[in-house]
Amino acid sequence: MPTDAAPLPALLTLAQWLSPAFPVGAFSFSHGLEWAVEAGEVTDAASFQGWLDAILTHGAGRNDAILLVAAYRAQGHETLAEIDATARALAPSRERLTETAQQGDAFARTACAIWPLALHALTYPVAVGAAARAMDLPLTDTLLMYLHGFAGNLTSGATRLVPLGQTAAQAALAAVAPVCSDIAAQAQTQSIDDLGACSFMADIDSMKHETQHSRLFQS
Repeated sequence: MPTDAAPLPALLTLAQWLSPAFPVGAFSFSHGLEWAVEAGEVTDAASFQGWLDAILTHGAGRNDAILLVAAYRAQGHETLAEIDATARALAPSRERLTETAQQGDAFARTACAIWPLALHALTYPVAVGAAARAMDLPLTDTLLMYLHGFAGNLTSGATRLVPLGQTAAQAALAAVAPVCSDIAAQAQTQSIDDLGACSFMADIDSMKHETQHSRLFQS
């Protein structure tokens, strides 16, 4: 069984999987942020930090963490497939489904080409959870790195879209680090039955982004 304290090779594997350099295409998704900026909902560092905090605490951040834990603990391919189907059903818009499905598929293909893994196309948090378990990587560190990578990608998007200065953007990312830690701790005590979100404005933003006239991002 995985231990709580990750040895250096394990941490480096997680750092590679969840870094911007790993080719999952995360840079092309804004999670609806592009519409939020267009609509004037996110206009500066403070409003972006509030938006990011809400996504992590009440939206996809929390749900992804629960799904990752469920995939990590799944017994058998059938259970994993059921978790993945739930993840797909939770997507509130076509673009959100594309976001998690494309990243998960890209993650699985690249990881299987390099490490001794046998993953098929899965949604992103499910793919990461299953891969981490197969590689005997610690769950806590996997959750922390996943959530921080998710927040970091959205921060990169905000830097370009709002736009934010580099220092202000990094300050916002640093401010949500404790949020990532709390979500990671809570997710390990939760199950699929605890899934749920109330980030309604962000969900609507992702729907409106589908018909946004001029856009840089896929979601």
